[in-house]
Amino acid sequence: MNNDHSSEHANRFDRFLLSSVVFLLGACGLAYEYTLSKIAADLLGNSVQQWTTMIATMLFAMGLGAEWQSKIPTNKITDKLISSQVYLALLGGFAPMLMLYGFSLMGDYFVLIQYGLALAVGTMIGFEIPLLMRINEKRDSQMKLNLARILKMDYIGALVGALLWTFIFMRYLSLSHVSFILGFFSLFSALLILFLYRTRIQAPRWRLLEISTCTVFLTLGIFVSKPLMLHAEQFLYQDKIVFTATTPYQHIILTQHQENGINCYINGHLQFKEEDEFIYHENLVHPAMMLIPNAERVLILGGGDGLAVREVLKYPLVKQVTLVDIDPQMTELAKNQPDFVRLNQNALNNERIQKVPADKVSEGDSFTLKISNQRQRAFRKDQYEVTQLKVVNIDASSFLKNTSGLFDVVILDFPDPSSPDLAKLYSKPFYMSLRKHLKPSSIIVQQSGSSFHAKEAFLCIGRTLQASGFDAAPYHDNVPSFGEWGWWIATLNSKTTNPSDTSISLKTRILQLDHSDLKVNTRYLTTTLVKASLFFGKDQLHSPYSDYTTLTESRVYHYYLQGWN
Repeated sequence: MNNDHSSEHANRFDRFLLSSVVFLLGACGLAYEYTLSKIAADLLGNSVQQWTTMIATMLFAMGLGAEWQSKIPTNKITDKLISSQVYLALLGGFAPMLMLYGFSLMGDYFVLIQYGLALAVGTMIGFEIPLLMRINEKRDSQMKLNLARILKMDYIGALVGALLWTFIFMRYLSLSHVSFILGFFSLFSALLILFLYRTRIQAPRWRLLEISTCTVFLTLGIFVSKPLMLHAEQFLYQDKIVFTATTPYQHIILTQHQENGINCYINGHLQFKEEDEFIYHENLVHPAMMLIPNAERVLILGGGDGLAVREVLKYPLVKQVTLVDIDPQMTELAKNQPDFVRLNQNALNNERIQKVPADKVSEGDSFTLKISNQRQRAFRKDQYEVTQLKVVNIDASSFLKNTSGLFDVVILDFPDPSSPDLAKLYSKPFYMSLRKHLKPSSIIVQQSGSSFHAKEAFLCIGRTLQASGFDAAPYHDNVPSFGEWGWWIATLNSKTTNPSDTSISLKTRILQLDHSDLKVNTRYLTTTLVKASLFFGKDQLHSPYSDYTTLTESRVYHYYLQGWN
């Protein structure tokens, strides 16, 4: 009786260990796929393509691994399963570092490294479940229960792994650290297998040596990964890297030029250079503000670097500025990183700053930022205007859906539509949602990329604005770091609701501006330049296309890729 009870207890413990092993295998397998896909997207851009092709390649490789394991003799399957976990831990742990060095030093052959790693890691993952099934089939004669138990824990593990990777690992850890942590989990599963099937292992000492050696390499990797990753990234930039961070939304790099200041890169693409960012930001902000000299409420979507806020705060009559940027890391940089603070002139660096939680976006959430009113100070030195500044880290679309109120000026400072996720911010549904927050006289301005290199994408943005009921006018200027660059400025088209309306067009209003309408100090922009920016070369605004962007038809994304490729 006691022997039966002990045997049943041992069987339950073995089943628990087996379930734990399968759970870990499922969690790590999916997390490895996500990690390799994320770093490929950070390096190459086009996130949808990289994620789909990397995961598809790894799934294909899992099939190869499942087929390959059938060639392994039955008496060696336990040893091979442990070894496969060790190799998976090494490959998966060092994969981000290998990919970054490969991209930096062997760019022409990076595709071989990228998909070679995906195939190797996928093959190791494909070994796991079939080998476990073969090991366990003699212990559990009921094949249906055996299969159901193993697959159930594998799927549960995959779900938990995906949630941990998305909400914990990517929020608090770098990609390289995530990969090494996954490696340790793979090693832990190898140890569990070693203990669970210890009587079936042919060379237990060799397996233990494999695990121990891999543990040493992974431990060393965690400590050297940050300087090595920085060393690998440095090959991609002429200037010295002074800051690097990977957030759930993007990969941020700051480099320092000895003479011309800092440069900011996001996902490998130049965001701004200190030497000429003022040309871009003055063009982005001041034409719109000149048209509404009494603007009191300004909304900035994107622009987490605070440089557009810097320009808006030059206007003493502005009472409220709302800055919406999805990435908290970017707004923290704008507030605390010394070079950012110097560039944006402390636009976000105020001791009374209070960020608004994303789940509590409402009209009343704000903090105040005191800015000096130079005109009044000429008469009273203690006189200050008080401007409310609200910083919200949330997706722009979600913000528009969950807040109320109307704005006089809206500045759309989004990244280029280089992915379907970004393209939705240039779509008709987005602009229709934005209309609900505009007064009849409100002005919006949309950063629109290169009007020369990506001409069709630029024109598609204008067509989408017009299809959304805006009177839109394009303008452009040369930003040395980017070349020919363009924006669309727009207001609600009253003629769509009142065909008999006789008000003049937005372009005509801009052409009627005079020098007194630019009421703030600028480093570059003049009223004459604003007017001149409305004129383009012959056929530069001509397009054979008439389509526009919707949520299901990302035409601007298609044209963007077409232009830059």
